[in-house]
Amino acid sequence: MDKKPTFVISCPFDTMSGYGARSRDIIKSIIETNKYNVKLLPQRWGETAWGFCKDHKEWEFLLDYKIEGQLTEKPDIWMQITIPNEFQPLGKYNIGCTAGIEATFCKAEWVMGLNKMDLNFVSSNFAKETFKRSKYQQKDKRTGQLTQNIELQKPIEVIFEGVDIERYLPKPSTKIDLSNVKESWCYLFVGHWMKGDFGHDRKNVSLLVKAFYETFKNKKDKPALILKSSIGSSSYMSRDEILKKIKKIRDSVNSQNLPNIYLFNGEVTDEEMNQLYNHPKVKAMVSLTKGEGFGRPLLEFSLINKPIITTNFSGHTDFLDPQFTTLLNGELEKIHKSAANDWLIGEAEWFKVDAGEVGKSLKSVYRNYKDYKIKAKKQGYQNRNKFNHQKMSELVKNILDKNIPDFPKQVDLVLPDLKLPKLKKVD
Repeated sequence: MDKKPTFVISCPFDTMSGYGARSRDIIKSIIETNKYNVKLLPQRWGETAWGFCKDHKEWEFLLDYKIEGQLTEKPDIWMQITIPNEFQPLGKYNIGCTAGIEATFCKAEWVMGLNKMDLNFVSSNFAKETFKRSKYQQKDKRTGQLTQNIELQKPIEVIFEGVDIERYLPKPSTKIDLSNVKESWCYLFVGHWMKGDFGHDRKNVSLLVKAFYETFKNKKDKPALILKSSIGSSSYMSRDEILKKIKKIRDSVNSQNLPNIYLFNGEVTDEEMNQLYNHPKVKAMVSLTKGEGFGRPLLEFSLINKPIITTNFSGHTDFLDPQFTTLLNGELEKIHKSAANDWLIGEAEWFKVDAGEVGKSLKSVYRNYKDYKIKAKKQGYQNRNKFNHQKMSELVKNILDKNIPDFPKQVDLVLPDLKLPKLKKVD
């Protein structure tokens, strides 16, 4: 009989999403402890594609842990990997796991969700501090009297998103076809082009495109910019929409001599992503993001030993050292109404990069590449040692060992071998 505690994890592990990647890594770490009877309850993640595990053989083993149908009994340990307002305590011990938030505070419902669980995991110190900072007072609508203070009351731990350093590593490759890119020197951006007016989409792709055009317009010697991006999902409609956005920005720049921007739109494997990072035409990564719960592509790219330009705010500052990476200054601003949604609320703030620093840094990395490459190698070395999957797994194991209670174990009933006295026959 299996005496291990039952550990049920509800998450989008079989989806092609950032939360899917996070789920797979956490699950693998828990399985590797060999202390739990792990079972997986698959969930969808928005409109992202389903069926990741069958398409990626190295992850197909997770399907063996999948629960068919509904949960039929209360597990010893219940974990949900999702946004906190969806947390429900369905086990004897309950863990919530979320990437966190990209702005300076979250909705009250998120704090209330965290408080439903016995323990919570977040991806970065920024997310942890944001949740601790988010405090509310709930009042009676009729009387206006204070009914309760809403603030984080349950334990919260930072579990960084450890990268497979055997998969993401400096390994020169030309397998990814960039033959349509005529330039030999390219910046790379990786991320969704999310909703929001110009300069207000969360990844700030619109401002990046504008800044790149303005920085290198009318120059004889120009780099290119590759956008590995989509809107929601990779499709022809997504591609056409992004191309329209780029054209609109291009038409707003007062020049006929502009650098080229290329769109890389489509689903790729982890191996293909590493090939893109390593392609000799890709020299550096740039992101003007307004906020990250963690910033996984930035960590992956840092392991390739190439320079990174990004903002000095939020989750990625956990693993990007200002000594080795160009972290751009700026100021906080309210989330614009065009970018606000159910969890990014207009009262919160995120980062507005200094536009002057953007152009200056783009030109500096391009012109003084060797100097930045030396620093990038130091950043890669540091991150390979501190932010790999093995280190993350050790952290997961230690935190679970420290927090998971002992559960009563079912003991088989074993009757003693009774030696009865011999009976004498009665005459």
